[in-house]
Amino acid sequence: MKYIYLALAIVLEVTGSSFLQASKGFSKPIPTLIMAAAYISCFFFLSQALKTIPLGVAYAIWAGLGIVLTAAVSVVVFKQSLDFPAILGMLLIIAGVVVINAFSKTAVH
Repeated sequence: MKYIYLALAIVLEVTGSSFLQASKGFSKPIPTLIMAAAYISCFFFLSQALKTIPLGVAYAIWAGLGIVLTAAVSVVVFKQSLDFPAILGMLLIIAGVVVINAFSKTAVH
């Protein structure tokens, strides 16, 4: 269940960030409200995951995958582009998350 909570937190954080972009500086009320609800829900589920996953591990996964998924949304939805260094950096982030989960004794499985 702990990784389901963490996955929900990640998806909701990406949703919140996407609607933050769509809110156009809080000038559009509906995207602003969706953004606020997504962030509040995100932190609720992150707090639930933190009951059993160490903070450092949960935050590394949450932030790392959040970065990668938010960048993917920015390309697909907002038609923004990523250059090679950005893609390489994100691949390194993914590699870090894999290393933490596969080899760290800190990660709780």
